Amino acid sequence: MNKKDLSNAIRFLSIDAVEKAKSGHPGAPMGMADISNVLWNNFFKHNPSNPNWINRDRFVLSNGHSSMLLYSLLHLTGYKLTIKDIQNFRQLHSKTPGHPESDITPGVETTTGPLGQGLANAVGMAVAEKILAKEFNKKNHKIIDHLTYVFVGDGCLMEGISHEVCSLAGTLGLNKLIVVYDMNGISIDGDIKLWFTEDIKQRFKSYNWNVIDKVNGHNFDSITKAIQNARKESNRPTIICAATKIGFGSPNKEGTGSAHGSPLGSEEVALTRKNLKWKHRPFHIPRSIYQHWDFTKKGNQLEKKWNEKFSRYKKQFPKESAELLRRFQKKLPKNINVEISKLTNQKNGPMATRKSSQVVLENIARHLPELVGGSADLKESNLVFWSDSKAITKKNFSGKYIYYGVREFGMSAISNGIFLHGGFRPYASTFLIFSEYAKNAIRMSALMELPVIYVFTHDSIGLGEDGPTHQAVEQITSLRLIPGMSVWRPADLCETAIAWKDALYKKSGPTSIILSRQTLPEVARTKTEKQLISRGGYIIYDKYKNPDVIMIATGSELHITVNAAKELSKEKIKARVISMPCTDLFLKQDRSYKEKILPTNFANILAIEAGVGNYWHQFVGRRGNTLSMNSFGLSAPGKEAMNFFGFTEKNIVKEAKKLIKRNRYKT
Repeated sequence: MNKKDLSNAIRFLSIDAVEKAKSGHPGAPMGMADISNVLWNNFFKHNPSNPNWINRDRFVLSNGHSSMLLYSLLHLTGYKLTIKDIQNFRQLHSKTPGHPESDITPGVETTTGPLGQGLANAVGMAVAEKILAKEFNKKNHKIIDHLTYVFVGDGCLMEGISHEVCSLAGTLGLNKLIVVYDMNGISIDGDIKLWFTEDIKQRFKSYNWNVIDKVNGHNFDSITKAIQNARKESNRPTIICAATKIGFGSPNKEGTGSAHGSPLGSEEVALTRKNLKWKHRPFHIPRSIYQHWDFTKKGNQLEKKWNEKFSRYKKQFPKESAELLRRFQKKLPKNINVEISKLTNQKNGPMATRKSSQVVLENIARHLPELVGGSADLKESNLVFWSDSKAITKKNFSGKYIYYGVREFGMSAISNGIFLHGGFRPYASTFLIFSEYAKNAIRMSALMELPVIYVFTHDSIGLGEDGPTHQAVEQITSLRLIPGMSVWRPADLCETAIAWKDALYKKSGPTSIILSRQTLPEVARTKTEKQLISRGGYIIYDKYKNPDVIMIATGSELHITVNAAKELSKEKIKARVISMPCTDLFLKQDRSYKEKILPTNFANILAIEAGVGNYWHQFVGRRGNTLSMNSFGLSAPGKEAMNFFGFTEKNIVKEAKKLIKRNRYKT
């Protein structure tokens, strides 16, 4: 079989799909077809019959706009992606969306499109492989042993996240990570010489990467030799710098920006067919080419061989094999619920909720070997490092804690990759204000419905002296607006324990746990009230059947709101206090429960939170009000800052009375 014909099958499936859709990116698939041909036919270990095989190699297309490259490969090698799916490229509800989506297309490992993030996900997958191999592999039983391949373009390496994650990958010595850099020199705006001239080779050498340079991306021998050498590397990740021509084979658009993000056009398609001697009609692949590309038989054989190896492993190591399968099946240990229940009844007195979170971790982490994560250079502040924590290093991957350094964006995207690999429940931590640096990766967690856990401390103006640059004001609201994101802002240890429980048991979508720097008192609860925390919102103080005012509070503002309610009662004003640590869970409750907590026709509802208050209008209604922030914070001791902006018992009482008066209710 002519190798050029195998590559051209990729090219013309991509060309024809983009042409039919009248949108897309044909240039990169045309340019990277030869590299893909060599990798997928000669090196890539996978099974189209089982895209979830544990020990498969991972392939990530970080330059996700070239999605037709991946769809063509999946179709040709035998995944459940038909020619009709290819013809339906970029159409409504198709299995071939504009950018790869992991939950739509079989064989797609991660959703890509935002440049650089696929590379970060791949770093996470390589980290996961290393940790699992260290934990489960035994002498003569190498059951976790696979590579992670990732394709990147110039745009991926321009993005700042590429610096973050590649620096860390080099530090950790992720030798099973192989990056293929498509050096076509073209981005959407054209020739990159005007804006991207750095020495990539020297850049990656400084990261402690193995750099394979001067690879001809259209020469099969050059490509083969490069991949062979990359696979031999034992101490460093590898980048293969492969020179290609974007839009390869197009007589008038090859090597130009016009081949990047637009269909070639019918005339140019015809000329390209003639130039590459492809005589077949659109979407037609000869049977002989299909037969050569089909990897189903080989994939089944590879997995069968591994299954036999795993069967021998199970006999000798039954405990370890059961544990590995449990983790890939995403089942939690049975005793987690028991351990968390103990914590909800534990009396610890006043403490910051970041400390409460650490108490939770101290009690549950030893039962959760799948829990892996770290902090963006804030270990002593975020308190996500518990007594049994052990950091992973280049020389020892037996730990579960990752020192991410100051890399919030990279940390979050790596966490997505760790989860996507399988076998782990990752968490990532930083100050709440710096969630902004990580926002797009957090959004991708939600888009892919990954139950990654984000621990954000120093949650409001209560942070204090570091001032408005570090005081989160709008961040909680922005996180609540992300579809599928659960945002918890607990008030004490009891609510923090339930927040962690909900995050761990959540099967779809990420969780943000928002925690205080400052010490907070423990809030008294009945047994029933504790049980209701998991519903997201519940009555924590209510001595009256018919209150004059209902006050909603979260986190550090809850205890002062309860105290304010007690002061109001002294003035014969009947106040109800609702703790609402997780708004999205409350909104999911049945109508009768929500009506019981927040009656629809009730006017005097006051929401109290030390952040922007726009989000709370759906709860307080047109006649209600918020005690919230409408500006940035200021530098002052935390208590003084809270007092200055009115988050005091005295001011809450004042605002409650004002609301009642405004709505003409008698006090």
